[in-house]
Amino acid sequence: MPAPSKDGPRINEEIFSRTILLIGDDGHKYGEIGTDEARAIAEEKGFDLVEVSPEAKPPVVKLMDYGKFKYEQQKKANEARKRQKVIEIKEIKMRPTIDDHDYDVKMKAMQRFFGEGDKVKVTLRFRGREMAHQHLGMALLSRIQKDTESFAKTEQYPKMEGRQMMMVLAPR
Repeated sequence: MPAPSKDGPRINEEIFSRTILLIGDDGHKYGEIGTDEARAIAEEKGFDLVEVSPEAKPPVVKLMDYGKFKYEQQKKANEARKRQKVIEIKEIKMRPTIDDHDYDVKMKAMQRFFGEGDKVKVTLRFRGREMAHQHLGMALLSRIQKDTESFAKTEQYPKMEGRQMMMVLAPR
């Protein structure tokens, strides 16, 4: 039996099986009947024949309004897409010599990002002679790790890339 050429189930004249297992629109089982007879029943009731399970022997076909069925499926797909949350990576940039108040402001921003379900990439920028004091940067990043321990986990541990040291945190 060839697979359906279009997307979605086969309907009405696209069903090629001689006999099918017909289920009514109200769930009533007609049993195994001929396709022509099923088409006559569908026409009489004003419904479409929709192949629900093409792999079964004989194929299971249901009486339903295909347009309405397609519309309901589309609505479900849109609902699922709406509920989906895209995780973004927000970046917080600091310097190794950051002051306490500025640090607190950055921490509040990080908490807000974690609350929204986003990941946070903390970037430390070293300039000039600060490169000789990378231990200050590591101390700052470990302080951030300790302060965010209760609501975030470290996804990528601190590492140097050129003149920047970075670390990625994800919400718990």
